[in-house]
Amino acid sequence: MARAFVIVLDSLGCGGAPDAAEFGDLGANTLGHIIQARQGDLHMPNLAALGLGEALQQSSGLPSPWPAASAGVWAVAREISKGKDTPSGHWELAGVPVPWDWHYFPDETPAFPPQVLAALQDFAGGSLANCHASGMPVIEAFGAEHLRSGLPICYTSVDSVFQIAAHEDHFGLQNLYDLCQDMAGIVHEMKVGRVIARPFVGSPETGFQRTLNRKDFAMDPPSATLCEWVMQAGRPVHAIGKIGDIFSMRGITRCRKGSDAQLMEHLADEMQQAPEGSFIFANFVEFDTVFGHRRDVEGYARALEWFDAQIGPILTQSRPDDLVIFTADHGNDPTWRGTDHTREQVPVLVHGQNLPQKQISERVIAFQDVAATVAAHLDVVAQGQGRSFL
Repeated sequence: MARAFVIVLDSLGCGGAPDAAEFGDLGANTLGHIIQARQGDLHMPNLAALGLGEALQQSSGLPSPWPAASAGVWAVAREISKGKDTPSGHWELAGVPVPWDWHYFPDETPAFPPQVLAALQDFAGGSLANCHASGMPVIEAFGAEHLRSGLPICYTSVDSVFQIAAHEDHFGLQNLYDLCQDMAGIVHEMKVGRVIARPFVGSPETGFQRTLNRKDFAMDPPSATLCEWVMQAGRPVHAIGKIGDIFSMRGITRCRKGSDAQLMEHLADEMQQAPEGSFIFANFVEFDTVFGHRRDVEGYARALEWFDAQIGPILTQSRPDDLVIFTADHGNDPTWRGTDHTREQVPVLVHGQNLPQKQISERVIAFQDVAATVAAHLDVVAQGQGRSFL
């Protein structure tokens, strides 16, 4: 019985979204601009062999720096949900576009309306920051006061998110999770996509560091996703990274978390051990959180080269009937202004020993088509509007 893997390189857009101007992102190109910054010297032979360069050229017109693809099938996916955020991208890749407009908090202080501030007063005795901010700078600015007062640090961004940072030891990790769960009930009604727990450790004297115990409290998808289609067919669904949080554990049999290095170990284990008929859904988030948002071009480039080097041996362990799809959920061009995600198309690269030899008819597909393709491969009923591109 066949298995399927969908592996999301979080934020690896390849430019060319037709509606990019509506998001202020006309000309953004995560992969293309990293290649340009490296003057074409980006060593990714494994994904290049699957068509990464061809996907870049199809999407944005930039030339590929690599030899022609020699294995696999490639396409470019285009999103229809009106967002460039994590839930929109992942839900649509899993067959369910977002049918509403997300709520975004204004870039002012306080950024949160009275009902949110009142809830923070009730649940936590108050809060600090209450503004637009980046993760580490806001912790550095308010960390000492947080330790003195015991009040959580609350902030947002241009994404539809409500983030709460707190010290794991002084505030308590479970206390932070409980507060996020309480606040999720408030802000999800406003169509704010996620409440994110951002635990940290350290002191003003030694410096603060965020830990790996981040947890996302996302809204439930509006209808059953690919994960649930597979589970309803009696198949296991294994999540790697933050996939379980993104889908509120709906349709997830097991979830494994950690740093991207640890996630790669989990992926290698799943490739060897996952039972026949299973679906493995993975997200490698550090491209986005560590390099994209921080506009670290060279760090992003090195992370891509690391990923490609790691994935090569893993692919050699795939079974004849496996389908392995590499894609992304949005862009986050590290050369772009600001710190936000960027509206881009994304590459879709497919590895499989038994792929059809014929060329696919459509090179530009819908995000939903990824879900339909996986469903067809696993022989489960697809409940979305996408169609298999294989």
